Amino acid sequence: MQKVLPGGNLKLAEDLTVSRVGYGAMQLAGPEVWGPPRDRKGAIAVLLEAVELGITHIDTSDYYGPYVVNELIREALHPYPDHLHIATKVGARRAPDKSWPRALSRQDLITAVHENLERLGLDALDLVNLRVGGLFEPTPGSIAEPFTVLAELQQQGLIRHLGLSCVSPEQLTEAQSIAPVVSVQNFYNLANRADDPLVDRCAREGIAYTSFFPLGGFQPMQSDVLDRVASRLHATPFQIALAWLLQRSPTTLLIPGTSSVAHLRENVEGAGIELPRDALEELDTM
Repeated sequence: MQKVLPGGNLKLAEDLTVSRVGYGAMQLAGPEVWGPPRDRKGAIAVLLEAVELGITHIDTSDYYGPYVVNELIREALHPYPDHLHIATKVGARRAPDKSWPRALSRQDLITAVHENLERLGLDALDLVNLRVGGLFEPTPGSIAEPFTVLAELQQQGLIRHLGLSCVSPEQLTEAQSIAPVVSVQNFYNLANRADDPLVDRCAREGIAYTSFFPLGGFQPMQSDVLDRVASRLHATPFQIALAWLLQRSPTTLLIPGTSSVAHLRENVEGAGIELPRDALEELDTM
């Protein structure tokens, strides 16, 4: 029997239901998300444990490593259980200096989709997020051209569902005029809530909203508040940050990353913390 994780499942489409607590695989690569992991057996163990815990949503990209993480996922989990869904990202690549230049040309995107398929050992990708912005903030401008390329690949049967990463509300609207969008993945957490209106919009429209860097960009005073709440609830700050995100909206998804089995279990446990009203009110002062 499939385990029920904190938050339960979220239905994104008729053929795509995922656990709201997922796993972000980026940290399985080496330092700076480059090269092989220091502990390959440990990385495999984390992936196996994620599935054992009931996680049905793994977030990855061929540019993690590059290529390393997708190869690890295939080694550990292929052939994939029917209930396991893998989301990947395209729109960037890794340069020899370990930078992350954009890769949004037609050929870049076609190549990226085919390479993800090959390395993951799939005939079709469950979910492909188009990354179009910078590291933390969207980049203004039209995304119609690259998103149209992915929509064409979807029509060819290579992609089942489409999402977006690091986008503005206007870019989401533009993409929706081209093809259905089931997922938005942006920088958002307790201390960085510029996306509040977009989180609410996604909830209204039944779109998954996935936050990355749940502890990124905190100032010392904000961290103090989080530490205080965590101490009172006998939890870690990271656990409280994850629990808050899960309670923030019914369509939020979590993809905390780790290369440690123990930390993975801790993350899942933390997501299940029910934050009391006084804790929520205190956190909202950040």
